[in-house]
Amino acid sequence: MKKAVIVVAIIITILTLNKQEQVAIPKESIRFRVIANSDSTEDQSLKRTLVNNLTTNINFQEMANQDINMTRKNIKNSLPEFKRVIETTLEASKSNQAYSLNYGQNYFPKKEYNNIIYDEGYYESLVITLGDGQGKNFWCVLFPPLCLIEKEETTTDKVEYKSLIKEIIDKYF
Repeated sequence: MKKAVIVVAIIITILTLNKQEQVAIPKESIRFRVIANSDSTEDQSLKRTLVNNLTTNINFQEMANQDINMTRKNIKNSLPEFKRVIETTLEASKSNQAYSLNYGQNYFPKKEYNNIIYDEGYYESLVITLGDGQGKNFWCVLFPPLCLIEKEETTTDKVEYKSLIKEIIDKYF
């Protein structure tokens, strides 16, 4: 009986320790998305370069005011700057891809991030689509500021998590 109580206590501890902090996007939010032309190495590299250039040249922190209406105004006022950075990036990359820049209600597919499912639907957002827009995308939330940046996995990026409690259970039970 003591063994069973200890095992249950250990399992509860493991479950509690292994829970990740869950971050949900508030209902009143403004999303930001950059969609690559394709999943080719070149197109994904161009997407990353564009995101880097945008975040370097546009002050996202100032844009995301504490008031959503002011954030909307800041985004609208910054659209020419977004366009300039996109065109400069494409030119510097010697890319002749077309692009679209749309601020309004845009479709987002269902997404799972850190064990949270974000429903598909139309959301207020600023979306930049490169070329055919068939590639992996970068996305985050402009208001309130909440970036959900997924690092693309390579074989050197894999992390193995170990649990001391699990190792004890495996060893003795």
